[in-house]
Amino acid sequence: MSEEIKKTSESPETNSSNLLGRRAEKVGIVVSNKMMKTVVVRVDRLVRHHKYKRYIRRRAKFMAHTNVECNVGDKVRIVETRPLSSRKRWRVAEVLQKTTL
Repeated sequence: MSEEIKKTSESPETNSSNLLGRRAEKVGIVVSNKMMKTVVVRVDRLVRHHKYKRYIRRRAKFMAHTNVECNVGDKVRIVETRPLSSRKRWRVAEVLQKTTL
């Protein structure tokens, strides 16, 4: 009976409840900051074509809430959050690289 208890409590890292607490993170570039407390972030990624096996650039734009000063061209990390408006479900976690003008 003590062996059964050991087996269930051996690996807490592989527990699925630990994975549910992780929020999605993306890194992108600010393309618009014309709204109050909101920026538009463009996230680029490479996807391999299923038939031709070539890599294709895909990009997506996300609206993110921000309290810090973000300018166009800044590289930022955004994290998923609860819905803040009809299109805004992300927030800026940190500015990774500022634009040099």
